Amino acid sequence: MRKDHRPYLLKRIDLKFQRWFANYFLRPQFEHLGQGCHFMKPWHVEIFGGPVSLGDYSTVIATPDKKVRLTVWSDLGGQGRVEIGGYALICPGVRISAATRIVIEESCMLAQGVFVTDSDWHGVYDRGLAIGNTAPVVIEKNSWIGDSAIVCKGVRIGENSIIGAGSVVVRNIPANAVAGGNPAVVLKNPDPDRPGQTRAEWLANPRELAVQFDLIDRHLMKDNTWMRWIRSLIRPRGGD
Repeated sequence: MRKDHRPYLLKRIDLKFQRWFANYFLRPQFEHLGQGCHFMKPWHVEIFGGPVSLGDYSTVIATPDKKVRLTVWSDLGGQGRVEIGGYALICPGVRISAATRIVIEESCMLAQGVFVTDSDWHGVYDRGLAIGNTAPVVIEKNSWIGDSAIVCKGVRIGENSIIGAGSVVVRNIPANAVAGGNPAVVLKNPDPDRPGQTRAEWLANPRELAVQFDLIDRHLMKDNTWMRWIRSLIRPRGGD
């Protein structure tokens, strides 16, 4: 479909249902779930083990074919954990698997298909060893991890850094760097004199932002009708 044919009222009902589902089914599974978090298709978000925490005003997007999985599987007697700071963006297909500790700080963005892990998940010599070698992972504030990148055990990614799509990060990346490749290496440094904006800054006034999005929805959906929406489902036409 080229556009959303739903009537405005139907979209509002859908958004309220998704908020209810997230609060009723997902919130109890988190050690901490901050205020203002937004889940798109929350029934495709899977949380296993724990503790897992997610900070304020984070956005998690899941799809039927690319679920979001936040898992803790530890042999440390419950000491493994996943901590995700506020204002995060987690896209479809993201997997975060911790045996020890994974920390993702405020305003980080994880693109589609990113995998973050702090373990080998099998022994190098003893393949029956379920966890293998582990080392904590830290992704510092305002980092952006590109599509299908893999962040491996023991890695620290510095503040404001960008990891290119498809990269495999096996060693530390400094702050304010653009890195890519397999294994990932620093490719360049962004211009420090150019102004930027973090997700925390963008979401500093969430009520005002919500009003703006609502006005956009009202404008884009002003001509949508129930009959046109039903017709688009059962008998789509060119241009739909």
